[in-house]
Amino acid sequence: MTAPATLNHLFLEGVERHGHKPAALRYKTGGAWQALTHAEVARRVRTVALALREVGLDPGDRVAILSENRPEWLIADYGCLAARLADVPVYPTLPPKQIAYILRDSAAKGIFVSTAEQLAKVHEIRAELPALDFIVAFDGDGTGAGVTTLAAFEARGAAVEDKYPSHQTESLAVDPDALSTLIYTSGTTGDPKGVMLTHKNFCTNVVGTLSRLDVSPADECLSFLPLSHSFERMADYALWLAGLTINYAESIETVPQNMVEVRPTVMLSVPRLYEKMYARVLEAAMAGSAVKQAIFRWAKRTAEAWAEYSLAGRPRPGLLDAKRALADRLVFAKVKARTGGRLRFFVSGGAPLSPTIAKFFYAAGLPIVEGYGLTETSPVLTVNPLDGIRIGSVGTPIPGVEIQIAPDGEILARGPNIMQGYWNKPDATRETIDTDGWLHTGDIGELDADGYLRITDRKKDIIVTATGKNIAPQPIENMVKTNKFVANAVMLGDKRKFPIILLVPNLEQLRPWADDRGLVFTDDRSLIDLSEVQAKMEREVMGQLRDLAKFEMPKRVILLEKDFTIESGELTPTLKVKRRIVERRHREAIDEAYAGETVTVE
Repeated sequence: MTAPATLNHLFLEGVERHGHKPAALRYKTGGAWQALTHAEVARRVRTVALALREVGLDPGDRVAILSENRPEWLIADYGCLAARLADVPVYPTLPPKQIAYILRDSAAKGIFVSTAEQLAKVHEIRAELPALDFIVAFDGDGTGAGVTTLAAFEARGAAVEDKYPSHQTESLAVDPDALSTLIYTSGTTGDPKGVMLTHKNFCTNVVGTLSRLDVSPADECLSFLPLSHSFERMADYALWLAGLTINYAESIETVPQNMVEVRPTVMLSVPRLYEKMYARVLEAAMAGSAVKQAIFRWAKRTAEAWAEYSLAGRPRPGLLDAKRALADRLVFAKVKARTGGRLRFFVSGGAPLSPTIAKFFYAAGLPIVEGYGLTETSPVLTVNPLDGIRIGSVGTPIPGVEIQIAPDGEILARGPNIMQGYWNKPDATRETIDTDGWLHTGDIGELDADGYLRITDRKKDIIVTATGKNIAPQPIENMVKTNKFVANAVMLGDKRKFPIILLVPNLEQLRPWADDRGLVFTDDRSLIDLSEVQAKMEREVMGQLRDLAKFEMPKRVILLEKDFTIESGELTPTLKVKRRIVERRHREAIDEAYAGETVTVE
């Protein structure tokens, strides 16, 4: 198979190779799963592309997509590409002010929106967007100035088929180095920047990533990470080319239910999903009788011993295989059933995954293939091969990608997947990509003798205490988050005498613990105000971190009543913590903790 040169080639090759399948995409509506074939998707993509040409857009113009994951997202995306436009994905969780910034910065001439809620956001900021000429709504009746329904838009394209006899030829003639999309970074450290990615960037990344993943047209994937993010976006291109059926989850909240319904064989996620799944498994195990708890602990020890042999590639004792099979029947079969019972492997990216969680899932027969990349790298740089997983690493570079470690420990990357630069930000581009073409990732890491990369932390997240000690907070936070009493954790302490940790307790675990001890509380705030609870959480943290160096150990624990959210501005749309926002929001409590006070905050 010849590697596709552009995303338009990739799309049509997927149609040609897999058009015989009964379902290219599946989605749930009215309580039932519906399917779209490759031929139906191809027809709709063509009509959208022709309609975009008919409204007077020129190659290279930008059109935004503001939508949750659904088939129309993919149709709008491929339609824009076929019309030789660059699309601008916008997270549906963003508030109007941030949406306005992206549309204004990209000079988007049109926008596809999903629901009435998203349409209302656009109407709220419409006066600020003089370049925005049209709005296409997936849902609704198309009422409102300059708004049309997707159905009407597709009908307009279908009506002018004869006007563009060379449309497909022109689409396939697009330059591989042409801009395909502007993906705006999450803005953890400032205003979002538009990452310029080309057809070539994505296509080379798709081919390189597929070379590491054992997938086939017989596989099915449940898609729920935002398509606005480069990880899911590239993955959907790869799945389309490889012929997997893509099932769109109804929402992030329905993923557990949709897993059981769809019974996927492959799933992609960020570590937060695996953290929550792990916590639920532990919670269910510890809620059982003493006998059931003992069986779970035995099964976990047995399976993890089996995993150590398997991961090291050493022959396993025969008795261990038999014990592992029994552990699977008694415990892990139930864990697998919650994923639908057919899952072959997970893929994880976007943030470091706790080795404890990775080892547990591997031992349970649900291996997690961890990889690494950035929006600026289209996005994948490294992937663990399924038959050579090294827990704690993010794998080796995919074909075509070079990785090296700078003298200060920063990871540098070079290859055909590196972005063109930041939209209208030449200075920021020069700061990120040096004259030799190396992209400075901002992450700190190391390569082992076999070329496996390990990420130790974000360069900007490294805590340097007032005494000059360097602390990498993410591995410490990941250790803490494996505790069943902890829902979330953020470590702080830059330029301070010592580190502290902000904890969001797992209230579903903490409330029963407090009830069993006869503690009196009226609500969650009064619960975490209790000195017994403060002492309990401190013991849990210190026990979890007992092997840390003394200077790494947090000296104060601050309990937060409410978890971080996207809506509060403390999380990016891909669930990364915005440390600066968290630190600023809880500044008073942090200052009091450093003054020696024990505090709780809302």
